[in-house]
Amino acid sequence: MPEFFPFIPGTETGRAARQHLASDASPLLGRFRAVPSRASRPASQSQLGLLSAGGRGSVHVGYGALLVAGGDYSDEEGSDETEDDEDDDDDDDVDSNNGSANRRGCGGVARKVARRWRRFVRGSRRNVRDLWVAPRQTAVKRVVDKWWSRWGVLVILPAALAVAWVALPFPQYPLSSDHWRTHPQPHRAPEAAPGSPPSDHRAPGHGEARVQVNFWYFLFVYYGFYNLTALIWITKVFNLYSLNWWPSALGFPVTVSLIAILSLAAPIPIYLIPKARYITVHNTAWISWTFVIMAMPVAIAFCILMTHERHLGLRHSLSETQRIFTSSWWTGKADTLSATRDYNRRRGRGVPSFDPDSVLQVTDQPRQTMPVFLQRRRWLPASFVRFVWFCLALFVGLLAYLAGEAYAEIYLRTLPHNSFETIVYVYSWVVTVHLLDALTGWILGGSDGERVGSYPLSWIFKLYFMLTYQTYVRALYARLRSPSQFIWLQALSSGFLIILTPLTMTQTYHRLLSMLGLTGQSYASYQKICTRNVFIRFLAENVSMLAFLGSILVLHHGPNKDVYPYFAFDDPDELYDFDLTFYASMTTWACELAAGIVLRGLIRWIFGVNANVEGKMDLAVWPELLPTSVAVMLHVLQSMLFSIIRLHFR
Repeated sequence: MPEFFPFIPGTETGRAARQHLASDASPLLGRFRAVPSRASRPASQSQLGLLSAGGRGSVHVGYGALLVAGGDYSDEEGSDETEDDEDDDDDDDVDSNNGSANRRGCGGVARKVARRWRRFVRGSRRNVRDLWVAPRQTAVKRVVDKWWSRWGVLVILPAALAVAWVALPFPQYPLSSDHWRTHPQPHRAPEAAPGSPPSDHRAPGHGEARVQVNFWYFLFVYYGFYNLTALIWITKVFNLYSLNWWPSALGFPVTVSLIAILSLAAPIPIYLIPKARYITVHNTAWISWTFVIMAMPVAIAFCILMTHERHLGLRHSLSETQRIFTSSWWTGKADTLSATRDYNRRRGRGVPSFDPDSVLQVTDQPRQTMPVFLQRRRWLPASFVRFVWFCLALFVGLLAYLAGEAYAEIYLRTLPHNSFETIVYVYSWVVTVHLLDALTGWILGGSDGERVGSYPLSWIFKLYFMLTYQTYVRALYARLRSPSQFIWLQALSSGFLIILTPLTMTQTYHRLLSMLGLTGQSYASYQKICTRNVFIRFLAENVSMLAFLGSILVLHHGPNKDVYPYFAFDDPDELYDFDLTFYASMTTWACELAAGIVLRGLIRWIFGVNANVEGKMDLAVWPELLPTSVAVMLHVLQSMLFSIIRLHFR
């Protein structure tokens, strides 16, 4: 008989294989490790079942959880680390063979410095590759295990990048006299002449432009980095979806470079045409162009699928044996399912197709053929339908950002507000974000067979919506006029968080949702999602507040104060100022940290689940979540800061 699965015996040479010897539970078979099948697990473990080993009661899922719990990682990882170790050993051997004379002289010191430098470069390159380019479970697990490294990567790093981006000094020039005659001063409305009607001009919610900025610096440095972050984010989302959006003939570097060049070249003619230059002063125009750039990978992927007829044919070609059981074998058609069979199967018949009591009739009329326009399939492959759902989720995500822009502009243009109006604004925005988040969660799903059916994608989009909500609330802090408004907002936010979150995690609430048809998950799966959301909210609150505090510091005291008049705080007629905003925000952050600690303690005491462990397990099982989370955080923070810049090009 032919060998359908040839087996080549061998030995595992990786460091992981040397550390984890073969056992009855996990025998070594050549270069392969036998893993218990899904059917051998206890029946109580659903797709989001309970993982007790190593997770300390964490609710978790899948083969990746077995790897994290058991400490078994791919042999490829171990081989790479072994190669680095062998390189280090070779350096040590070379150094030891140089003799004691070289050690005493300058040559020995130089070799030692060079060896340490090679080790540093090699280690840095490996860390960048294993954390950001092609994430691996070992590297990600090592980073997220410790609280300080987890904070550094998931909170401090994206906030620091956003603050550093906004702190880049703009080349600035004074406004022309024509501008001052046609626009009001930044602090006060223009004085109307006696007997003339009042001016209808209202300053934008984020302030009037105070200086002119250099267009080329803005385009190639400021806006270029913003577009680069957007492309990285959309690419990482496609990585989670397990689909390459770029054409294989061009490759990723060439395709991204072409899109980046197009993103920077298209605005240049608009700037050079005097009659069209007014478009460049609108932030919405630049953000809309970025959305077009972000949609290009989606459009390219869609075109590739349509070109390859993935919406019509099978994903994999049929073998010769499989084709025997299809009409294509006998008719000489392509190796896809017969369109005629599909037509006959789906159109249905009003009467039985065969009546044994009827008289046999022979006719010379030819068999009726299908219309040409119906010879294509009237059904779509599941993979193509899944991709369409994925595109819809991306569209809803962009819609949430546009809704946030509208909310912020309406609020700022109608200042001042009392405490009640502020609360109504904030919680109407909360309801809007949660509705869009629920819609996206329904589209993405958390298990196989649910439209997109991707738990990592639902994780990322939950972070996106949570951070979008938090960033606009932070921007609102800069216009609160009294400590009482801070107190009311924080008391309601922390109170609802501590009281409602444990209630929504109870079996009674889950049973109620099941009766209403709002969830089809088991209670363990539902509890895992709720615990994950607590961890994601913790990330969104801290990274948004840290970026907000850092941005108002560098923009209020830095060289870009006139480019960002929203954070200038120099209007003598207003009650808000820098000290009130900064110190009240610091107090709010401390209250949020305390509320988060209380909430996680309640969840661990009542339900026996640790939210921190749950988040760490998610990041370790799906290592691609780490770079994608940092990319989406940086993009949302940049979008919030980009929306309040005031542009007036020279």
